[in-house]
Amino acid sequence: MPETQLDYKIICRIIAAESKVLDLGCGGGDLLRLLVREKKSRVQGIELNEKAIYKCVEKGVNVFHGDMETGLKGYPDKFFDYVILNQSMQETKNVDFVIEESLRVGKKVIVGFPNFAFFQARLRFFFKGKVPITPSLPYRWYDTPNLHFLSITDFMDFCREKKITVLEKHYLGRHKPVGIMPNFFALNAVFLITRETA
Repeated sequence: MPETQLDYKIICRIIAAESKVLDLGCGGGDLLRLLVREKKSRVQGIELNEKAIYKCVEKGVNVFHGDMETGLKGYPDKFFDYVILNQSMQETKNVDFVIEESLRVGKKVIVGFPNFAFFQARLRFFFKGKVPITPSLPYRWYDTPNLHFLSITDFMDFCREKKITVLEKHYLGRHKPVGIMPNFFALNAVFLITRETA
């Protein structure tokens, strides 16, 4: 079995045992299967790609075919303990709406994304004048699924502006966490967020 991705390990550590979890843009269901195995989580995925849905079904992962921008309206407030948006937020047209809906249906939300301010991306753009390609951004400008290009600093500013509480921040390199200057050295970031109610 291939080694578990670093972001999956972090997310698995964050999630409490036996939690109810929704993964938006769950792909082939590897993360959800890990959560079932390691944390005895009750999981649900929402995925648009039909091939990915078949992979989820093969793994025994419960998944709905749908768009994360419209697929949450049927869920009541705080229905899930955690909602996961891992490597999918930057591909979403209406990010603000999806995060707000995630915070509505989930007690806590885990957001993971590639850091577009990673130093190799900056250097490639500066010296070559070309759109950067890095391990966390392996696409060319014309075939990228990304609609939004954000950095760690951008996301922290967004949380402050929207009055979203950041509970945990994890900055990831290729094989290990990043401890210094994360906006410069981290390939990816994983945030645990919530909206505290009065």
